Amino acid sequence: MKFLKKLGLTNILLLALCAIIISVSEYLFMTGEELHGIFVGIWAPMLLGLMIFFKLFRLDR
Repeated sequence: MKFLKKLGLTNILLLALCAIIISVSEYLFMTGEELHGIFVGIWAPMLLGLMIFFKLFRLDR
């Protein structure tokens, strides 16, 4: 419980969103929509990168 409290609600929601994005991407890829699956799959690392960027930006202040 301490870990979840330390992580924060926003980060938990964004990590859950990343998991959903990866699942949708795999579904699209496996159903024959390869290019759409790859396009959607790129969103998860971009979202994680933005999370890291904003955390570093907040720590820099």
